[in-house]
Amino acid sequence: MPERLCSIQYKDRGLVALTIHWRETASTAEFLETLGKRIATISDSSEIRGVVVTGLSRVRQQSRGTDEATLYDFSALSGFGQQVMFNLEKTGKPSIAAIEGECTGLGLEIALACDFMVAAGSARFGFPAIAEGLIPFCGGTQRLTRLVGKSKAKELIYSGDLIDSAEALRIKLVNRLYPETELLPKTMELMAHICTRSPNAIRIGGEVVNAGYDIDLQTACMLERNAFALCFSSFDRHEGMQAFLDKRQPQFKGE
Repeated sequence: MPERLCSIQYKDRGLVALTIHWRETASTAEFLETLGKRIATISDSSEIRGVVVTGLSRVRQQSRGTDEATLYDFSALSGFGQQVMFNLEKTGKPSIAAIEGECTGLGLEIALACDFMVAAGSARFGFPAIAEGLIPFCGGTQRLTRLVGKSKAKELIYSGDLIDSAEALRIKLVNRLYPETELLPKTMELMAHICTRSPNAIRIGGEVVNAGYDIDLQTACMLERNAFALCFSSFDRHEGMQAFLDKRQPQFKGE
């Protein structure tokens, strides 16, 4: 059933695990549609504070299993997949991809749309679809380039070779490495720590980083200035300051 392709598992303190359950019989379009619905649920929920994405090693195909037959249909599939990834980026909630095993193709594209990745030692990364005459189609060419640089992105896309977790850390594809048995607990612990911060400041900060990344510095700094002023007038800022003065933990509301 489509709803079993990915699921939301609610954890403590407003955290959720968005877990992928890939089925070989599922089409790429069917999977992306289900993923898009889960992302919409996360975006619309005021109770969800942070998202850890797991199970990405189960996504092993990019285009097999689809029944699109024309150039227009493939273009539409790519456009739809790109919009799903944009929606993941724009949930307003922090997201971390927790990777173990092989994270390739569409799985890697989902991970790239998260705020950042952490990985276990077993993790491997790449875009092997070049062997089938294909390239990433959900924004992966562009997000990978912005993360690791143009030349390294071309090497990975052209060769189709997989890199291990140590190399992924070195080129800044992933932020942290954890022992295999501690990957999910450590990732949840990191997300829980992030979620003690102001949801309002996290959302605005993420928007400024994303919007300013590929524009000129002066314009990007203007975005930062306006966003800072917006944060300064928020409830969360006043609560944070009062909590500091009271020597207590702040009770942020995301306002």
